[in-house]
Amino acid sequence: METSFWPTPDHWSVKIPLHSSHYRIPALHDTGFVALKPIEFTVTSDEWESLEYLDWKSGGDTNFAPIASADGELDCRGFWDKGKPDKGAIFTSNAAKAPTLAKYVEATGGNFGRVRVIKLEPQDRDTAIRSIHRDDNNRLNPENEGWIVRSWVELTHSPDSYMLLMDNDADGLPDPATERRVPLPQGARFVVDTQRLWHVVVHNHDFPRYALITSFESTPAFAGWTNRERL
Repeated sequence: METSFWPTPDHWSVKIPLHSSHYRIPALHDTGFVALKPIEFTVTSDEWESLEYLDWKSGGDTNFAPIASADGELDCRGFWDKGKPDKGAIFTSNAAKAPTLAKYVEATGGNFGRVRVIKLEPQDRDTAIRSIHRDDNNRLNPENEGWIVRSWVELTHSPDSYMLLMDNDADGLPDPATERRVPLPQGARFVVDTQRLWHVVVHNHDFPRYALITSFESTPAFAGWTNRERL
């Protein structure tokens, strides 16, 4: 599909490193993406509606409710602003309002960083593509440790919406030939190497989309959890 916008070599994402000696989980080696089985528990809407949200823009008209942050404060900034890599997080005051979500993150046994609920307003593909980007997940992350990736749990039912993923072409720009669309029904889960893949959500509904986003360190233990939970 043609669009009026496309990233250029000046896009800030192009400068984010793609290669390092960090440990990476095998499940993400080929495509940078792995689908997990849908959640088998219920999250009631009060767990995300009662949270304290901050006006923080990423991938469109968004607000974020931090459930875990670098120092336990309600802060959406990168952990590097506090001198830390995106792991070893501390739960915020929002965690007590969303106990099911906090328990889920802890139960993975993974070393987690930013844990947030995103609220995304509707946006069509042409609008969304203007916000396509890669994440700077591994700033300050020692290379003898695990690569930081991100996991999603869809909280609202948005079956006509999708996460748009693209790998890089030879110039480090999104390669349309690698386009993948991940549907977003309620309960869907997946893990994405968002430092590698360009990504954005096309939200084709007339209500806000809510999802839990968690940064996890790639370790052999997290690789094992991913393999057990994958579709």
